[in-house]
Amino acid sequence: MSKAFPEEKAELRKNLHLACEALLDKKAEDLKLLYFGDNSPLTDCFLIATGTSDPHLKALRNNLETVLRENKIETLSKDRFHPGGWLILDAIDFVVHLFSKEQRENYALEQLWKDAEQINPDDL
Repeated sequence: MSKAFPEEKAELRKNLHLACEALLDKKAEDLKLLYFGDNSPLTDCFLIATGTSDPHLKALRNNLETVLRENKIETLSKDRFHPGGWLILDAIDFVVHLFSKEQRENYALEQLWKDAEQINPDDL
């Protein structure tokens, strides 16, 4: 288990692994995990990924929603796809941000949340 995840966060680790696999199955690019631990009252982790186009972003989100639903992982996100280069899916313990390359550079969440621990998805 990654040193960033305490033992009591095993379910979060498993759910993040499922989410990463769902995104990678649809060729998401540049996956990053930002782990906040107890430093954020809103969520434990951001999962950030890049899509190559609006249709690709939609496919990433659709596959992710399907995998989360099949594994009974609750989500709060109910909005449908709106082109614009940034999609968010709130899975309570983690929030997924799907960006176009341009929007990811523009919003630079990795820089904005630079105090978060970056975790390699391969370490899940």
